[in-house]
Amino acid sequence: MMTVAAARRLRDGAVCFVGVGLPSTAANLARRTHAPTLVLVYESGCLGAKPDRLPLSIGDGVLAEHADAVISVPEVFNYWLQPGRVDVGFLGAAQLDRYANINTTVIGGSYDSPKVRLPGAGGAPEIAASCREVVVVLRQSPRSFVDRVDFVTSVGFGDGPGYRERLGLRGAGPRTVITDLGVLEPRDTTCELTLTQVHPGVTVDDVRAATGWELSVAPNVTTTEPPTEHELATLRALEATLNGAP
Repeated sequence: MMTVAAARRLRDGAVCFVGVGLPSTAANLARRTHAPTLVLVYESGCLGAKPDRLPLSIGDGVLAEHADAVISVPEVFNYWLQPGRVDVGFLGAAQLDRYANINTTVIGGSYDSPKVRLPGAGGAPEIAASCREVVVVLRQSPRSFVDRVDFVTSVGFGDGPGYRERLGLRGAGPRTVITDLGVLEPRDTTCELTLTQVHPGVTVDDVRAATGWELSVAPNVTTTEPPTEHELATLRALEATLNGAP
């Protein structure tokens, strides 16, 4: 449900900066269903990647085989991302707070002596800063949806309205957060994440129970359309490629 909901957010012809894992699966699903001219950009330097299977990482050679161009990593950031040429950035997170700030660095303790040290930033801070909009995808629980992240790896809306503008960030920030329970979007007036959609079989109370703050809920929460047979068949075929299936 998460993958399908994320894929549906990508419009045909958009330029999408793709991360590994579920974001990559969602982007490739979109390209094989409703968005055949979606332009996939990977941090490794592959522009217009058209992999015939799901890549194992951003450095997987399959990304380069049919790409429109392969350039250096600095060029991806300097000439594509920072000037605002990327429409959508897909990001994951270990922690996310009510203002959509992302932590993928440390949890608990101090930076020098944390309880858990995570993989770190990678290109995520630049994606969060410069893409025209950002989609965040992660499973929802009180451990991952916290009132305040332990470390701000990638800026969402900081402490509220005007924060991104004060930093001079080009992009609009996270416009959509997709979880295994539903969809959250920032409220225009406060920038606080607000529940706007639940997945089939999920209640608003389920989402509230999985959130580490008092969740804001839209007046008219809708229900996500279930995956179509075409979406499911395409997704299953894609995932089968990870196991070496043709």
